[in-house]
Amino acid sequence: MHTTGPTSRPRPTRRTLLKAAGAAAVATPALTPVASAATRVAEAADWDVVVIGAGFAGITAARELRARGKRVLVLEARDRIGGRTWTDTYGGRLIERGGTWVEPTQPYLGAELTRYSLALEEDEPISTTWLPTPSGPRQFTPEDGFGRIGTIFDRMFDGSRTYFERPFQPLHRSDLLQNLDKLTLRDRLTELALTPEEELLVNGQTAVYAGGSSTTGAFTMFAHWWALAGHTNQGWNDTMRWRIAKGTKALLQAMINEAKPTIKLSSPVASVNDTGSIAYVTTTAGTRYSAKAVVVAMPVNALSTVKFTPSLPAALTTATTQGIAVANAVKLWIHARKGAGRVYGQGAEGGSPIPMLLPFKETSEGMLYVAFSTDPRLDPTSVTQVKKAVQQLGVNLDIIGLKVHDWGRDPYARGGWAFRKPRQLTTLYPDVTFTSGRLSFASGDIANGWSGYIDGAIESGLRAARQAAGEE
Repeated sequence: MHTTGPTSRPRPTRRTLLKAAGAAAVATPALTPVASAATRVAEAADWDVVVIGAGFAGITAARELRARGKRVLVLEARDRIGGRTWTDTYGGRLIERGGTWVEPTQPYLGAELTRYSLALEEDEPISTTWLPTPSGPRQFTPEDGFGRIGTIFDRMFDGSRTYFERPFQPLHRSDLLQNLDKLTLRDRLTELALTPEEELLVNGQTAVYAGGSSTTGAFTMFAHWWALAGHTNQGWNDTMRWRIAKGTKALLQAMINEAKPTIKLSSPVASVNDTGSIAYVTTTAGTRYSAKAVVVAMPVNALSTVKFTPSLPAALTTATTQGIAVANAVKLWIHARKGAGRVYGQGAEGGSPIPMLLPFKETSEGMLYVAFSTDPRLDPTSVTQVKKAVQQLGVNLDIIGLKVHDWGRDPYARGGWAFRKPRQLTTLYPDVTFTSGRLSFASGDIANGWSGYIDGAIESGLRAARQAAGEE
């Protein structure tokens, strides 16, 4: 596992340095988000920085800018903070309807956990593993099943220590990545010439991470994660081992409590106009705010919903047109009666519309499970369809109820976890991390390191804050 901390690749900036903001900034209100602005007249017309988005990228940027004495306004489209993380309750348990797992050795996330003394909770061990075979689902011990998968991944990502020698500088060996970045996950699986048994053990994972098909996701995306996890199967498995005991919202709220930015919820943005001397941000309700700089902390897939003047830089225009986050991502929480136990189920590519099922915690009535789907044919709110899909994994659940969020149809996300497509790494980076006039961009989708994870969102928020402050 990489624990020595990331290093940053020098990046040019197209920003004109901001003037000094003065010796002291006026304190901003309340440490928790205030309600949505119902009036069309802005309560404050002049801000040092407007941050668009109250997920981890946006809140990180807001905190860092407040620490520099900046007057910061955060505009959030939803009626809650968190973005694609979302702490909720179900079956009497704290759950995450968006991002869930954290890894304390991830450097940016780990630093925040230490900073706020937040405890982690380890998932309880899996007792039974069901994996696909040519003759149908078969039960394995966790050690045997995950060990077999790890052996194949070791072959699949052989060489990653060279082409991703410095995982937090993903283009350090761009000479080696040019040809590799053309490959889909399907291309790489074909190169390995796996047996039918071996193929079935892994293609369900490659398909769901890529968005439903191994033919759409970049081999270098999965290989990058593997490298960040220390180039080992154990490191990779550890990325789905720990959760923040009090939920992801506890970390966000700790950041807000420290920084005290002004946050306006239910304020989706319609347009951003950078005049060169000042930037104007206008909400869909018609309220206009002016600022010296803007941090756009939105999912890349959703950038197309905002009118930017001037237009977005070419790399970000391409990114939002192609999409980076998985467009059909659905996360399900399944409440089932006791019986199946702590069972893990994984399907084959093109098999069950729910290719991955994991146990969570017992409730007074049974057990909670978390599952994922990228199949648009599945109605995730249908107990009948979900039960049948889970049975295809070899698991029989007596389902009490479901709690579901379709991140692909979420208008402010337009996708779930990030997973780059072929050529996106070598053609979009590092340009997607640059500034454009008075605008900086932050999102876990465009992190140099853990793209698609909370760690990556924090990394991008830190970078955008430095850019907005005129430091790079």
